[in-house]
Amino acid sequence: MRKFFQEIKADLKFKTAGPGQKLSEPSRVPKEKPKAEAAPKPRQGPTDEAQMAAAAALARMELKSKAKLPPSQEAIKNQVRKELLAEAAASERGLPTEEQDLSSSATEGAAAPSVSGVYFLCPLTGAVVRKDEKEKHLREAIQSYFSVDPVAASIMEIHTFNRDRERTRAGVETMAKYLDNIYQHPEEEKYRKIKLQNKVFQERISCLEGTQRFFQAVGFETKTLPVPGQETTEEYYVLKEEMLSRLEDLKDYKEQLLSSEPVRAQLDRQLCLFQPSPAAARFELPNDFYNLTAEEIKREQRLRTEAVEKASMLRTRAMREKEEQREMRKYNYTLLRVRFPDGYILQGTFYARESLSALYSFVREALREDWLPFELLGPGGLKLTDESLAFNECGLVPSALLTLAWDTALMEDIQAAGEEQPPSPLKPELLSRVQTLS
Repeated sequence: MRKFFQEIKADLKFKTAGPGQKLSEPSRVPKEKPKAEAAPKPRQGPTDEAQMAAAAALARMELKSKAKLPPSQEAIKNQVRKELLAEAAASERGLPTEEQDLSSSATEGAAAPSVSGVYFLCPLTGAVVRKDEKEKHLREAIQSYFSVDPVAASIMEIHTFNRDRERTRAGVETMAKYLDNIYQHPEEEKYRKIKLQNKVFQERISCLEGTQRFFQAVGFETKTLPVPGQETTEEYYVLKEEMLSRLEDLKDYKEQLLSSEPVRAQLDRQLCLFQPSPAAARFELPNDFYNLTAEEIKREQRLRTEAVEKASMLRTRAMREKEEQREMRKYNYTLLRVRFPDGYILQGTFYARESLSALYSFVREALREDWLPFELLGPGGLKLTDESLAFNECGLVPSALLTLAWDTALMEDIQAAGEEQPPSPLKPELLSRVQTLS
């Protein structure tokens, strides 16, 4: 068999000589001179078995040569794997046991995240809580507010925890109409009773969270009353007699009900200031920044693996833009860093759909003199002048490093005036808690 492969190799060398090269005869092993009495045997071609073995060997050689991806594709795969492992690690609590074991073992030795998570500021208590604790904290805060102002607390409950805004609006308007009828016609007893099994009440009001507490808070009580002309009874909300002397209160409750808005926790920027660092462009994000469930993370792993193979394929501009937009919608938040001319790095968390004006305001609030004009440059030196654009429209999600540049002409005028300038344009209280970027 070895002799056969030597002959195949020699034949290939003979057939693949380059242009301008003289085709040389394959070297042959000298044969002994045949005996006179033995006639030379004609050369036999390779058997079918030998041909199959040779083809398999050549196929293995080709596969081996293709197995190693170019460095660029290797880098893409490594980055994809790195992101997926970070996502899976933060969502272990929602994964089955066998997936938890897989993700926990894969994330060993992963770099520490650039920020510990997404946090919110509760407008009722002033507490800063994690994203996954936000709704629970709001519920507890509103619940505790019932002891202070039960009407206001029930209204907050209605507007905050009923997600269907259109249904909530319809229910609120119907409830306001009940109160308005009592205010306009206090002498009419029929307006002071609300039948709980009424179709309109069932479809618009009883389905909403917090409505029962509201009626109790504004002076209604539940009573079981006989149905006129029948031997059956039904439940009603009946206004207490004492409320007839407080009709102006009912009017105020109605207006408060109609004008209130949902209680929303505010995104905490988690402002940080870092010393100058070459690691400013390196980000490690927790799962809070991704708009993905555990199941979607598994699907993303498959899609991103396919994306590596599609990276070298020709695609139309429309196809690329569509994929980019789909990619941008995966993120709820973005972590942004702004590098100042003196090297200091200002960091904050933003909604992915917030506009650039929020970032400009964020930077101005960190300056000693907030009137100083500046501009922000995105990756590649692109000037970000349209402050109405959203971060995801500018490609600044889920993270980005930007550069701050001062107005050159103004800075020259300030220097020419001979005014002594502070060592840094940032507020002293920020400089006092500057950190080292790991």
